[in-house]
Amino acid sequence: MTPEQIETLAWDKQQGLLPVIVQDADNQRVLMLGYMDRAALAATLETRRVTFYSRSKQRLWMKGESSGDVLDLVSLEADCDADTLLVQARPAGPTCHLGRTSCFPSAPGGFLPELDALVAQRERERPEGSYSTRLFADGTRRIAQKVGEEGVETALAAVAQDDAALLGEAADLAFHLLVLLRSRGLGWSDVEAVLRERHAAAAG
Repeated sequence: MTPEQIETLAWDKQQGLLPVIVQDADNQRVLMLGYMDRAALAATLETRRVTFYSRSKQRLWMKGESSGDVLDLVSLEADCDADTLLVQARPAGPTCHLGRTSCFPSAPGGFLPELDALVAQRERERPEGSYSTRLFADGTRRIAQKVGEEGVETALAAVAQDDAALLGEAADLAFHLLVLLRSRGLGWSDVEAVLRERHAAAAG
């Protein structure tokens, strides 16, 4: 967002403040609602850390400035009336001051990106006793073999077993596919990007 675009926003509607909805960029869960003035928006764009105007403190407030649970900016856009902002960010920790992921406890979010993030963490940290750690230690070839096995079991369940068995096998396949992708330095977001490209090409 350019300085010119900032000035086109509807700052006068709410005494120089705009409500800001913050979403997790990976799973789309709504994390919180805050407010920005011009200075907070400029600071957010400059530092790439989400910064608000605190109405209680009467000053700029970078989320996580004391806790370390910052919000790293991914994207920012205004709504159709230019009086509300949507921020997509990656949280470095709990967003809510109560230690919750979201200020809205029941806010929905995609689980597959969460699982992918957990698999990525397992790959980095290799905790002892973790099944994921054992898979990563075995290497990409063995993980690929496991994906093949789970794919066959899923296909067999589809033609010879009940829905519960099919869902169970499909879940196993999805998990091992995430591990395989991560062993190659890839993640579910990379798969989604390919799907979006294909969808756009087909729609065009």
